[in-house]
Amino acid sequence: MDQCQEKVLHQEQVAHAMENIPDSDTLRSLTDIFKALSDPSRLKIVTALATCELCVCDLAAVSGSSESAVSHQLRILRNLKIVSYRREGKIVFYRLDDDHVKSLIKQSIQHVQE
Repeated sequence: MDQCQEKVLHQEQVAHAMENIPDSDTLRSLTDIFKALSDPSRLKIVTALATCELCVCDLAAVSGSSESAVSHQLRILRNLKIVSYRREGKIVFYRLDDDHVKSLIKQSIQHVQE
């Protein structure tokens, strides 16, 4: 079933598909994002941040990890521009970098739950 029964190349569809494949740099960045989100600890952090801003202490409580472990995961997520932060006095609050990330998480959850 996963193999062509007839060896026919549909030129227009192939050309259309190829035109819509992102360039190598974009594909590499996208791969890095999906790799980061494939880790359960990071995904738990990102899912929590999809609801509201949280500090490292809050994220440690939510994720059941140490503050050190959460900080390490946040560094990875920040480098990939998945999360950003703001400082309020001595407290640093983390949030998802933009609505695209929030949408990606929410749509992924909906997809899995269907």
